[in-house]
Amino acid sequence: MRKHFSAFLERVVEDNDDIIFITGDLGYNALENLVSKMGNRFINAGVAEQNMIGLAAGMASQGYRVICYSIAPFIVYRCLEQVRNDVCFHNMPVYIVGNGGGYGYGIMGSSHHAIEDIGTLSGLPNMKCYVPAFIEDMNACLGEMFARRGPSYFRLGLGKNMPAEMTLKSYGAATAENEKAELTIIAQSPVANNLVAALKDQEISARADVFIVNKMPLINLPEDIIASIKRTKKVLTLEEHIAIGGLGSAVSLQLNELGLPVTKFKSLHAEGYPSGLYGNQSYHQQESGLDEQNITRIINTYF
Repeated sequence: MRKHFSAFLERVVEDNDDIIFITGDLGYNALENLVSKMGNRFINAGVAEQNMIGLAAGMASQGYRVICYSIAPFIVYRCLEQVRNDVCFHNMPVYIVGNGGGYGYGIMGSSHHAIEDIGTLSGLPNMKCYVPAFIEDMNACLGEMFARRGPSYFRLGLGKNMPAEMTLKSYGAATAENEKAELTIIAQSPVANNLVAALKDQEISARADVFIVNKMPLINLPEDIIASIKRTKKVLTLEEHIAIGGLGSAVSLQLNELGLPVTKFKSLHAEGYPSGLYGNQSYHQQESGLDEQNITRIINTYF
């Protein structure tokens, strides 16, 4: 997904000279095209993320749209105060791009993981978080983000192409309406690709409505998701983020506020480090029950 992100930006910056890109000494073998395209509008701020955010806010106050790029935990946790005070309170068009969200950096351990990032940022004033699952909805998110001109967080991961059976929606993507569905599945981030793999079982896919939500905070449930929940009365949420402040808790709040009767609700989410060990992204997904096999098992308990 990172190379597709870079290619999208290359097209955008060609016609928009108000966009500045600042990296925290990252982007080797991925951003060289932007360096040549942007010239002195591409800035390497070094390993100085807090200063980078302050610099970006200052430039944004002068009419620029500024992208700040780093590894997700470094650009989120290390400079949270600057994001809150300099960017969000002043409603500046600073776009914080975190690469390797969730367990993306795998064996490098918890210092390089971002499994609380959405909850950390989505509650800040004026902030909108974009968490695409596929390359196609990544492009839609980027287009919205640049047009919005406000504080944004963009979480990059190992996304794939959107499955042919899904269509793009204003909130992400979804399968076709299925009046016979017995389960409503709501997912977020590239971990949705494990769900896609589970849905290759036609017996499962024929009995479930699937929705991919790519923006947080989730203030209002989309109408087609509400309609599906009213039919199925059963909900499963899936995300590579801890339960608190994530998709599952947001959906649960909406269900309660809307008074929607649900007979079964389960959240599959990042569980942290149950074994105390580190491994690759697939290892951590499996430990949290976010792998294809466990997703299949959980779905089958609904039928």
